[in-house]
Amino acid sequence: MATTQTYGLLTAEQKTFYDRVLIDRLLPTLVYQTYGQKRPAPKKEGDTVNFRKFNALTAATTPLTEGVTPAGNSLSITSVNGTVSQYGDYIVFSDKVDTTAIDPIITETVQVLGDQAALTIDTVIRDIVTAGTSVQYANGRASRVTVAAGDILTGTEIKKAVRTLRKNNAKPMQDGFFVGIIDPDTEYDLMSDSAWINVSQYQDKTNIYKGEVGQLFGVRFVRNTNSKIFTGAGAAGVDIHATMIIGQNAYGVIDIEGSSKPQTIIKANGSSGVADPLDQRSSAGWKAMLGTARLQELAMCRIEHYCSL
Repeated sequence: MATTQTYGLLTAEQKTFYDRVLIDRLLPTLVYQTYGQKRPAPKKEGDTVNFRKFNALTAATTPLTEGVTPAGNSLSITSVNGTVSQYGDYIVFSDKVDTTAIDPIITETVQVLGDQAALTIDTVIRDIVTAGTSVQYANGRASRVTVAAGDILTGTEIKKAVRTLRKNNAKPMQDGFFVGIIDPDTEYDLMSDSAWINVSQYQDKTNIYKGEVGQLFGVRFVRNTNSKIFTGAGAAGVDIHATMIIGQNAYGVIDIEGSSKPQTIIKANGSSGVADPLDQRSSAGWKAMLGTARLQELAMCRIEHYCSL
């Protein structure tokens, strides 16, 4: 006899559909997760992952003596720990709503939850990445509280940040560019620079980053409406925007066997047993587990600046 696979009283086909709806809402906004070093981890091995990196050796400038074996060197290893946490949310609706609602309530709910999951994951990673120690204040200001109205992000600031990364021997991405994460207000200011190249002007349009808007002085910029803003933190209480310029392996994102991909959880009427004796409640939710760690402070630079109004 044939059997039907179910998932919380839903068929496997329904589960696949709702997962697809959730992920479709996630993809456009997961900016910070995209540019982190992915670190897969097995289950049942704890909630902390150790990132290890071999530190560079200094130049061996002492000439070798013929027939004499030199003392040699030793490796220096730096380790950084990242801890995973679980995130999620759900919405409960009654059997009456499910029966009388004009809209397809579960599908619409999963779409809303997909937006929330994207915002959650992006925010968790963003807040760790933007807390780094490598920072540049626009217009030569000494600190965040001294950044004032008019201290906008310019091409000169981008060149300074790129110079800093290159002096730190930070590696650009594999295409030879660093990545800049900017919000729409910052994008507006940068587009005024005469050297700005809009994405529509690219000769090669086959390898454009998701959300990419343009490039300037060795940096390809992607738009993120969830960029970090320090509200009222500048001089005279102006908002300070944080633009991240990122190289390879600046930070890591931990994924325990795919658990950083949000899981859709649908509980149909009747799935709660005696906790719902009249089959009055159903729910839709999501959960994900991820962790983030800054790996190389010198491979990223946070530029804090004002934005034109």
